[in-house]
Amino acid sequence: MPAHFIGLISGTSMDSIDAVVASFGDSTLELHATHAHPYPGDLRERLRRAIHDPDACGLDQLGSLDRRVGECFRDAALAVIQKSGIEQDEIAAIGSHGQTLRHRPDDEYPFTLQIGDAAVIAGGTGITTVADFRRADIAAGGQGAPLTPPFHDWLFRSRDRHRVVLNIGGIANVTVLPADNSAVIGFDTGPGNTLLDAWIREQGDLAFDDGGVWAASGQAIDALLEKMAADEYFARTPPKSTGFEYFNPAWLRGFDVAGHKPADVQATLCELTAYTIASAIREHARATRDVFVCGGGVHNRDMMERLSRYLPETRICSTSEAGLDPDYVEAAAFAWLAMRTISQQSGNLPTVTGASRKVTLGAIHSP
Repeated sequence: MPAHFIGLISGTSMDSIDAVVASFGDSTLELHATHAHPYPGDLRERLRRAIHDPDACGLDQLGSLDRRVGECFRDAALAVIQKSGIEQDEIAAIGSHGQTLRHRPDDEYPFTLQIGDAAVIAGGTGITTVADFRRADIAAGGQGAPLTPPFHDWLFRSRDRHRVVLNIGGIANVTVLPADNSAVIGFDTGPGNTLLDAWIREQGDLAFDDGGVWAASGQAIDALLEKMAADEYFARTPPKSTGFEYFNPAWLRGFDVAGHKPADVQATLCELTAYTIASAIREHARATRDVFVCGGGVHNRDMMERLSRYLPETRICSTSEAGLDPDYVEAAAFAWLAMRTISQQSGNLPTVTGASRKVTLGAIHSP
């Protein structure tokens, strides 16, 4: 079997499609190439409108978006292959997470929706493509998220130090890796960058708060933070997952933020992310000595400083210190999950998602 795999993912920020070419040993990972493939501006706006106003996203628009996102994922795969210098017939499979439009694991009829036509990816690259990773876990009674903890367990677990892997994307999630043989747990802690991005887009017409500079210029509002942190999601017991469907501008407007200075609201939102992450780690991983951070939030210096203040006795660092670029941890995880799927191995952890059993994830699309 060819030894190389491609991983593709675009998160809730929709800033780009992250792509890797990777190979895996028994407990080692080698990245041969990485690539960030931006969405065209008009497509990004169409996706944002579909997420913000799902009732206005009709069947024709959904089908069109599925096809066009699939073409972008195909192009990202072709670009990263070219960067790697590896021949296409040396790549065993592509793992495509797709673009999440909706995640409703707690509905009466639970579902999750990721688009990006995998047949287009497989046909356009000539490579077997695995997609729709989350559905099988939801069908087994799980949350369908987060799915990266098994990969974190495989790559980052230590037998002498309690660790947490923290991904700060649009939503923040943690993977708790005990030093003993205890079960891995993982869950979404709440908002990561999604509220920060939404607020600066509304107030300053910017895509994100680069380095957290704007948040650092403001002063967190204690009373507002207290109200936000009292949201019932934060008190829920894992397994749990969330998304933009819950933590979005409508949620933010419910706190009458218009009466405060915009920079102070941004500071409060950054504080909320840091506070809820730290609270989750203190409650579920009190013995943690290392927190390895990945995702876009690792570049937000203000957020990292706030986390350090809440967790003063914990080493907080990038996953680069554990050997993996923080911008490509999730893409590498879906390359690894594709390897698991085509080997007919399970890819979920019931202790993380709440599924009734381990299952093989994803649908396989032949070229």
